Amino acid sequence: MTATASVPLRSASKGAPAAPLRLGAVSYLNAQPLIHGLEQEPGLRLQQDVPSRVAERLHAGELDLGMIPSIEYAFGEYAIVPGIAVGSRGPVRSVLLYHSRPLEDVRRVALDTSSRTSVALLKILFSERLGRDPEYVPMAPGLEDMLATADAALLIGDPALDQRTHVPRLDVGEEWTRLTGLPFVYAFWAGPRGVVTPRGVERLQAALLAGCDALPKIALRHAAGDAERAAAYADYLRTNVVYRLEGDEIAGLREFYRRAHALDLTPSLPELSFHADH
Repeated sequence: MTATASVPLRSASKGAPAAPLRLGAVSYLNAQPLIHGLEQEPGLRLQQDVPSRVAERLHAGELDLGMIPSIEYAFGEYAIVPGIAVGSRGPVRSVLLYHSRPLEDVRRVALDTSSRTSVALLKILFSERLGRDPEYVPMAPGLEDMLATADAALLIGDPALDQRTHVPRLDVGEEWTRLTGLPFVYAFWAGPRGVVTPRGVERLQAALLAGCDALPKIALRHAAGDAERAAAYADYLRTNVVYRLEGDEIAGLREFYRRAHALDLTPSLPELSFHADH
């Protein structure tokens, strides 16, 4: 079913016409299946950026829904669009810690600050593995410069996925699942309670279903027509990324919040609230 002006996706005040639903999506490859077919959708206004910038705009009220890093949910009064996320159940390949010395000897870590979730996850894993915090240095994503400054470097998203190097690395998603036995949830749609209609929720869920059926097409577009890169991208989307937000994923999300709050990485332990889907 296609959205029309008579079936609004954004909730409106009584007697007022519904404005377009303002969506902030992540520009990385792993988020593209969530927005498949939404670019020209009536009733939606879609913009893409890095995760941290999407979160900033949602917090500022410039968006109705944002595909936010999961930790950002603890910093606002939001509800989650049910059933949809970007997660992993083992190796994720796009959240990687490169290290020039053994992990136990790491004293300084350069952080790609494009997503506070990956930064928080890394801090949890270091606390668990080392029982201490190294020094953390925020930097723009560029592995050579990061490792010239620090013993290790956290890269996320496409810069990590596209990196070609023999530097040792730790797959942070794989390490989380090894530690907890649970999936990890990196991002999901969230926004103020009541901002999106059930029809809007349904449209976002339908976009993901369509995107999962079009992974080769999405991969080819993201690879700018390069068949070899497209094949690698499609394998990544099929094998490493999980788009469900169901029982195990929700359990993993709650465990992440529990551990993050225990390390004072969030102001509170958030309760999960969801937008109505019917």
